[in-house]
Amino acid sequence: MDAFEKVRTRLETQPQEEYEIINAEIKHGGFVYYQEGCCLVRSKDEEADSDNYEVLFNLEELKLDQPFIDCIRVAPDEKYVAAKIRTEDSETSTLIVVKLSDQPVMEASFPNVSSFEWVKDEEDEDVLFYTFQKNLRCQDVYRATFGENRRNERFYTEKDPSYFVFLYLTKDSRFLTLNIMNKMTSEVWLIDGLSPWDPPVLIQKRIYGVLYYVEHRDDELYILTNVGEPTEFKLMRTAADAPAIMNWDLFFTMKRNTKVVDLDMFKDHCVLFLKHSNLLYVNVIGLADDSVRSLKLPPWACGFIMDTNSDPKNCPFQLCSPIRPPKYYTYKFAEGKLFEETGHEDPITKTSRVLRIEAKSKDGKLVPMTIFHKTDSEDLQKKPLLVHVYGAYGMDLKMNFRPERRVLVDDGWILAYCHVRGGGELGLQWHADGRLTKKLNGLADLEACIKTLHSQGFSQPSLTTLSAFSAGGVLVGALCNSKPELLRAVTLEAPFLDVLNTMMDTTLPLTLEELEEWGNPSSDEKHKNYIKRYCPCQNIKPQHYPSIHITAYENDERVPLKGIVNYTEKLKEAIAEHTKEAGEGYQPPNIILDIQPGGSHVIEDSHKKITAQMKFLYEELGLDSTNAFEDLKKYLKF
Repeated sequence: MDAFEKVRTRLETQPQEEYEIINAEIKHGGFVYYQEGCCLVRSKDEEADSDNYEVLFNLEELKLDQPFIDCIRVAPDEKYVAAKIRTEDSETSTLIVVKLSDQPVMEASFPNVSSFEWVKDEEDEDVLFYTFQKNLRCQDVYRATFGENRRNERFYTEKDPSYFVFLYLTKDSRFLTLNIMNKMTSEVWLIDGLSPWDPPVLIQKRIYGVLYYVEHRDDELYILTNVGEPTEFKLMRTAADAPAIMNWDLFFTMKRNTKVVDLDMFKDHCVLFLKHSNLLYVNVIGLADDSVRSLKLPPWACGFIMDTNSDPKNCPFQLCSPIRPPKYYTYKFAEGKLFEETGHEDPITKTSRVLRIEAKSKDGKLVPMTIFHKTDSEDLQKKPLLVHVYGAYGMDLKMNFRPERRVLVDDGWILAYCHVRGGGELGLQWHADGRLTKKLNGLADLEACIKTLHSQGFSQPSLTTLSAFSAGGVLVGALCNSKPELLRAVTLEAPFLDVLNTMMDTTLPLTLEELEEWGNPSSDEKHKNYIKRYCPCQNIKPQHYPSIHITAYENDERVPLKGIVNYTEKLKEAIAEHTKEAGEGYQPPNIILDIQPGGSHVIEDSHKKITAQMKFLYEELGLDSTNAFEDLKKYLKF
């Protein structure tokens, strides 16, 4: 509640339309550690919003271009703090370790670190575990100590290139978990938080198709896993000294069509953050009596933002939507109630509507959609429509707050988010029904969603635009080939468009890891022929296409620039051929490839990208963008 008061005070003293991105911060002991300007700083908890802070490290010493702190971890006794530093134009990172004293000093730095955690050994010495990432593969784990007993040694190496490794410290800090995973299978080892030099203990050897994650409380392991029927996530538990799968007891099951977003463990409660039938819920499980309280969250909410929290009495979190900034909530265990942040109510709640409808795909499957538009909009059929889609890796369509989406709704646009198969919005089976030789289900779902929107009076093809990034480009590119008449314009960022050639190139860093999603065209003729049916680059033909704006990144390791350039050249050739056939008077679509410098994959907050995409959409639809860009300036600092 103290945190809420600080947020409320800040909201009351700044304009409501101002938009602020909060960098990583963490509370430890009586201090808050965070980034202030170009420095890593700390301040006393009660002074966190003041200018009274201590500078621990100046990021400019690393000589990086616009560095920011991605993650912070404080050693148990506050002798050291570690921070992972990144830049917007690269996925590489640097981990710095600062010794906390009267004169803080950087003790060490490590390149290319992915995850990292502190534990304390039997002699009260701080031990840092970290994973090393090379070519987007994270397979080596190291442990290091500092001061007089300085050492740095490799602790574990994963030999299967399709797996990656990450570290997670259980909420009670009792165990450090070594998580070894690929898209379908996981294996977890426990490192004793009291004896980190002892050999780790295997919970359960990897079994193909079995995923599991581990928390700990009172000598018991709580395991979120898909083992057993149905193959959706369920919560199981077992004694910490008997971790093998044959000892797992079923503790809690989810309803059908439920996605487990996250889990948080407390002294007497376990909190599950869920998405069920496209609505958000929080389930609070009492561990003393196995009671369950299910809380349906406000219908405007589309996503959770988890809070780093060490308070055993409260469970804080934030809710957000694409057009509404995050809002704080906290569940107080003692009172058994959910409390909402008080203060100024965002006017978007009254000026806009959120609708949840379903489209029937060609096999009869109902596909959920989330729609936003202005409350006072008249004749929605004549309004511009921006559709979003992803549909891969079992990941939810991103629905975090984006100021440019808010601006579009305020300017009369309709936003539609299509939760097609291949994504994870309705659980693990929803993903399974849209991967490998079922990828075309996602394409059929997207087509059904757009046709449903039009038939129910939301816009029309000449005013319909479509947007996606990364793997979402597969479905968008495929729809442009198969049903271009549904669309007027498309924006893509770092899109995956050349599926066949990429998946046949095993020298690329992610090919082996992603065989479970797309298939193995090099060794499986069935997979190869199936990919050819939908791969955007393989199905370009002389016909009318929507205008397309593509943002790509020069040194993107995840989606190679070569495939995007190849797609763009083939598309332009096909359009040129169709233009010749169509004859005089035909207006060909605009195809724009905007190649940005740097090695990042997707830069979500790039002002240049946001303005370029919005300008493209307004010009293609022949709309006046004056008001939209004036409103955008309220959110973005140009």
